[in-house]
Amino acid sequence: MSQPLVRQVAHTCIFARDLDAVETFYREVLGVPPKFIFMRGDDKIGFYLDFGGRTFIEVFKKGESRFAETDQINHICLETEDLDGLITHVRDQGVDITDKKLGVDGTWQAWMADPSGVKLEIFQYTDNSMQFGPDGKVCQVNW
Repeated sequence: MSQPLVRQVAHTCIFARDLDAVETFYREVLGVPPKFIFMRGDDKIGFYLDFGGRTFIEVFKKGESRFAETDQINHICLETEDLDGLITHVRDQGVDITDKKLGVDGTWQAWMADPSGVKLEIFQYTDNSMQFGPDGKVCQVNW
């Protein structure tokens, strides 16, 4: 097989305890307004976020949802071209985000969470990011 059968990840689905707070977070803090809204009759039950390049996050209201470090899916990683600017903007919105650090894969990263506790890693690739180098290298971790 010369081409993979799957092109890329199309979307990730997350649950929101407070749908309006999560929508405001993605719109105001990360600058990503809903692409479209899911309605069940007259009830808004979710929305779809467009992160560009055919990459989406689907959000649905689920009041009893909770995050645990033992969940099979741990976080979503989003890419920026200006991590310093994003960190400043996020903090100006009153949202906690870590300082940036250079990961073992050669990529800058910072961490935050949305209002429902979904962990978000923010990446800024570098010329040394292993994601774009030759295949088969070993990334030695220190965590």
